[in-house]
Amino acid sequence: MSGVPELLAFAGVMALGQFSPGPDMVLLTRTALKGGAKAGVEMALGIACGLAVHATVAVAGLALAFESVPRLGEVMRWAAAGYLLWLAWRMVREQPGSPVQENASSRAVRRPFTRGLLCNLLNPKAAIFLAAASAPFLRGTHPDWWPLALWMIVVGQAGLLWALWAYLLQWPALRWRYERAERRIDLVFALVLAALAVRLMVG
Repeated sequence: MSGVPELLAFAGVMALGQFSPGPDMVLLTRTALKGGAKAGVEMALGIACGLAVHATVAVAGLALAFESVPRLGEVMRWAAAGYLLWLAWRMVREQPGSPVQENASSRAVRRPFTRGLLCNLLNPKAAIFLAAASAPFLRGTHPDWWPLALWMIVVGQAGLLWALWAYLLQWPALRWRYERAERRIDLVFALVLAALAVRLMVG
């Protein structure tokens, strides 16, 4: 398998990985429902930029750093867990209609790119998945542009698919249901983020 078929296969693997349940999906879904398509797209771009860093590490073969320096993975794991717990706490703390909630929501809408970037950068599983998924496609003989093509697939596909997801979440019926049960749904999102944090902490 080589050339276009191999690139398409790699794109398929990446698409499955992008939409597997995880912090990025939970955070983007909640942001797009609460802040609208613009906030969702900005967060999608932040996630894509985070993946650009992970993809550079994976494609360049620097993922061996996780094996040679185990403490690096540990630091990232605990930092990610702490960040997810902080996000969950902010969701629980917000009360619909209150000044605290309105101020927090306005700040969140202004910073979706940063939150998406940090959520992805601090996720060690993203780095591990990209390293593992890229390795088979980097073996063998390929042209000089091959690593760049893999990198572009990871980053471009992430930005496109996540932005599309943000727009799909603007479906009026879906938004109406969210607005009617905003507090309960946000608590579910918070619990999911907390559960992901605990999962990271226990390894």
